[in-house]
Amino acid sequence: MDLQAELNKTGGFKNLDLLAKQVVEGFVAGMHKSPFHGFSAEFAEHKIYNQGESTRHIDWKLFAKTDKLYTKRYDDETNLRCHLIIDNSSSMHYPDLKAFSISNLNKIAFSALASAALMQILKKQRDAVGMSIYSDAYDYYAPEKGSERHHQMLLSQLSAMASTKVENKQTETYTYLHQIAEKIHKRSLIFYFTDMLQTTSNDAKLYEALRHLKHNKHEVVLFHVFDGQKELKFDFDNRPRRFIDVETNEFINVYPDTIKEGYETAVKDYFKTIRLKCSQYQIKYVEADINKSFDRILTTYLVERQKFI
Repeated sequence: MDLQAELNKTGGFKNLDLLAKQVVEGFVAGMHKSPFHGFSAEFAEHKIYNQGESTRHIDWKLFAKTDKLYTKRYDDETNLRCHLIIDNSSSMHYPDLKAFSISNLNKIAFSALASAALMQILKKQRDAVGMSIYSDAYDYYAPEKGSERHHQMLLSQLSAMASTKVENKQTETYTYLHQIAEKIHKRSLIFYFTDMLQTTSNDAKLYEALRHLKHNKHEVVLFHVFDGQKELKFDFDNRPRRFIDVETNEFINVYPDTIKEGYETAVKDYFKTIRLKCSQYQIKYVEADINKSFDRILTTYLVERQKFI
């Protein structure tokens, strides 16, 4: 089934589970071109062999095909705990779309489908997943579990989040990151989807909250979600426009070309600051342009999972 046709038919994310499966299948099909060649067909049943482990469960047939050591996994194994955090403030619902297509997602829809695809792989790997969603409140929390019922409950939350327009939702991100950090007790891999746009510009508090997510030896990946064409390159035709802050409703009337150069410089500097701060706090920073595929999201998961276990 064509992914774009399915999105157009549903007008949203009524079949988010199906779409996530298709994203993962497309990713796995392309893995033969990646450094994970030989791992794609087997990744649900095997894990990387770590030096010092017993050699009893090494799959020697797979070693003959891939020249890499993997050990067989068993049904009762849960090797990883993952917690998904999604920023659901108003800025994440940019651009305003009436219906989604796979090539036309806003930031919150991209985050929802990326999260669902990650959950699909986590389920195949028999790993536990939890979720936190926040806007101007701590909207939703679910602890890490691995059951099918739990998986479906999280998909339902993601669908509702992406399909419900959020207006004038300001947020003090650091407030909710501290609360989330306190809820995650066991060592986990944390994936955080955010556009890093705040109503208040207290950067020190924000980065302190990000560092709090690292406590208890958690590994944190920040997926910086943005519209590369509009928010980074400021790609607007030069006619009079009104730019409205979706969180405060403040606006300016301007010809785009008059501010384009200064805007692009300021945004690139801000992106650079985020990358440097993440590096300083040993948080993995990954650009997540909504105009591009999900491959970078899923590849990041595979890389981080191998380091985590």
